[in-house]
Amino acid sequence: MKNRLFLFVTACLLTGSGFAQQYEKDTIQSVLDDWHEAAADADFDRYFGLMTQDGVFLGTDATENWQNQEFRDFSKPYFDKGKAWSFKAVERNIYINGQQDFAWFDELLDTQMKLCRGSGVLKKIDGNWKIAHYVLSIAVPNENVGQLVALKKVSDSILTKKLQEKL
Repeated sequence: MKNRLFLFVTACLLTGSGFAQQYEKDTIQSVLDDWHEAAADADFDRYFGLMTQDGVFLGTDATENWQNQEFRDFSKPYFDKGKAWSFKAVERNIYINGQQDFAWFDELLDTQMKLCRGSGVLKKIDGNWKIAHYVLSIAVPNENVGQLVALKKVSDSILTKKLQEKL
């Protein structure tokens, strides 16, 4: 009888943790969707309210390593015009640590730049998931990489030289 009770309690705990993790993934899914929707709606406060105070946004340009305040300053004129940018997830994978207070994800996005890849990190702060780090990349088909490299060769060479001089 004790064995059955132990197995029942163990099964309930394992099932419960699976439900808890799925709940967290669903919540993160909603946060990311809301974040993208806030940009499309040009809702500055909602958009930045879903990021941590020290959040980072890495854009598609090699020079776009935006710390939170810099990103706010850069983005504000776009939001003020009534439309920032419009990203819609078409695929997303979410991963959560065992303590369920840290998550990372990758997503494929339909954007005005066509398909892009987003990836990032979320932290649970005061019971709410917040985006701490986001990376946006333009997805380039492998057969087009040579053309892209040729297109950006000069500008990348100049930027690389400047960055190496700083080291």
